[in-house]
Amino acid sequence: MNQTVRLRVSNEIPAYRTGLVSALDVGTSKIVCVIGQAETGSLKVLGSALRESAGLKAGTVTSLEQAEETIRDCVAAAENMADARIQNVLIGVNCGQPVSVTSRSVMSLDGALVSDQHLRILLADGRARAKLDGHEIIQSAPTAYVVDEARGVKNPSGMFCQRIGVAMHAVAVKPSPMQNLKLAVERCHLKVVGNLFGAYASGLSTLTEDEKQIGATVIDMGGGTTSLGVFVEGHLVHADVVPVGGFAVTNDIARMLAAPLAAAERIKTLYGAAIGEMDGGADVISVAQMGEDGDDAALRLPRSMLTRIIQARLEEIFGEVQTRLKASGFDVAAGRRAVLTGGACQLAGTRELAARILNKQVRIGRPAAFPGLAAASAGPDYATAIGLMMAGATMPPELLNPDIAINPAKEKGENWLSRLTRRWL
Repeated sequence: MNQTVRLRVSNEIPAYRTGLVSALDVGTSKIVCVIGQAETGSLKVLGSALRESAGLKAGTVTSLEQAEETIRDCVAAAENMADARIQNVLIGVNCGQPVSVTSRSVMSLDGALVSDQHLRILLADGRARAKLDGHEIIQSAPTAYVVDEARGVKNPSGMFCQRIGVAMHAVAVKPSPMQNLKLAVERCHLKVVGNLFGAYASGLSTLTEDEKQIGATVIDMGGGTTSLGVFVEGHLVHADVVPVGGFAVTNDIARMLAAPLAAAERIKTLYGAAIGEMDGGADVISVAQMGEDGDDAALRLPRSMLTRIIQARLEEIFGEVQTRLKASGFDVAAGRRAVLTGGACQLAGTRELAARILNKQVRIGRPAAFPGLAAASAGPDYATAIGLMMAGATMPPELLNPDIAINPAKEKGENWLSRLTRRWL
């Protein structure tokens, strides 16, 4: 396809990259790889693939060999579709118990004009303060500037002020799970050039500009985890992960009905619903039993029983989401909009159940459409991978990989931080 689509990118993050952009979403239940071609201000998809994952639990690698094999298979399928070979990838991160880290930095200028040098020192100090013992920072960015008493300044460069301050937000994870995830990817002869929190990447591809500005909560429901990302005034301001996902629903069905996991997943997909009004009433379904063969051995039960099992677990998940949002203080601050993404949000009635428990206006978030993206790849389960691809095409490498920002010596040229400041602004 020669058609391209213009990226809707704010002035804060200019679209400037060109070339191949590869994204890899490694989850508990699935692995998604998307390969795109970025040009000046435009992006198109060359290839995509989804494979069932193995060797991961709750987003954490439990078997390097199995994880490597499934990653390699998924990447190869995307490469064949794109007719291209990739070496660098951006990855989505949900492992290592992600948490938010905030910091502030203030500088006194005594009425001077704000220069790039001032911003360079201010941002470097803000990044240095954004740290948490026993954790590794996977992404960080300024969220707001304060010039004297004026808050919400987007570009303080060239302004007179007595004092200037910056607020930073970062996402931190436990280092070992993160290192194991990178190792599984690198064993496939790929280089990890950037990493973003999964719910943040999903928000980039599913939220409208108004939702990002006014406030919205992204709930990314994966197989092993449910990630939360709160956006306010165009920035990610809170991150959290509930260590329960769609696989817990499948597990509940298998245990309660004595069914094999494969059969439990099948009936969940075919007949499952999150609330009773959508379960088909008095329908009867057949469930295969563990260790037994033949239709005669199948258990026949009302579809409403399946719905009750699913609803109980989803109520627990959304209840925990609400508890964490209230504890963080962002339940009200983020507004009444919530967006569900991820493969586990696609059961009938999930949106309505979430709205009832969270007391928010809820919609299902599907990633932005790009030329070359198949209709089958435009669902919520592709949201993180598409968001990663968009980030790779529009964000500076320093935002995608904090190691570069923390170690300016890795960049050539003495004006590195000045370039970074201009890109951020």
